[in-house]
Amino acid sequence: MPRKAYDWHLPPEIESRLSEDSYGPQRAILEADHLLLVLHRPPNEDDLRREHILFLLTPDEQLLCNGKPDGVAQLNQLIADYRARWEELENRYKLDSGAAELFDLIEAVTPLKRSSANMASAMQRARELTKDYRYFIGVRDSAMDVSRAFEILLADLRAALDFRIAQKAEQQYVRSEEIAAAQHKLNVLAAFTFPVMAFATLLGMNLRHGFEKQSPFIFWGVLTTGVLIGVFVKSWILKKPKP
Repeated sequence: MPRKAYDWHLPPEIESRLSEDSYGPQRAILEADHLLLVLHRPPNEDDLRREHILFLLTPDEQLLCNGKPDGVAQLNQLIADYRARWEELENRYKLDSGAAELFDLIEAVTPLKRSSANMASAMQRARELTKDYRYFIGVRDSAMDVSRAFEILLADLRAALDFRIAQKAEQQYVRSEEIAAAQHKLNVLAAFTFPVMAFATLLGMNLRHGFEKQSPFIFWGVLTTGVLIGVFVKSWILKKPKP
């Protein structure tokens, strides 16, 4: 994002390390006994641009945020915002289990995981540069906890998606085996009946069977028998092979 001007005075040594257009990536800069901590707010799913939030630690250990003297509260709130986003996505992961939902969650978690990891690295560097300022110990640990939470969530999402893909592939494989077995049975049935039907068609066979003048119930009996045989053949074809 374009660089904004705030109501504070940065030492020339820090100004010389900043671009005229942007504050750049998340980092800690110590010059002339002033520490400038450049952090990013949590990125939104529909807007991946980074919004900077700046903290300036003065030689008298006053922590400013964007030119205002509420740096401690704002830094705590920043960590809380990242943690709230993690809780929201964690709850969505528990409720949604489809492959499409998992893919959307991975897209949402990935930039947050990257941003939180960079924030934790910047906080660690700030702690190393200002060893006498003990407040940075707690927020650094909190930032690392949040970064670790996003890392674990992303790993769980990717594992869940891989499981869905493998499960779907296994189901398709089982179904393919069932179709192949049914096709084999149909081929066996066709091989058995095809010669008989071919000879009957070729010779035009219409044999007298003696039932022409019998009761119509015989016809219905033969028809019922044929249906029962058809049901048996169907169940035989659709019967799943033993593993």
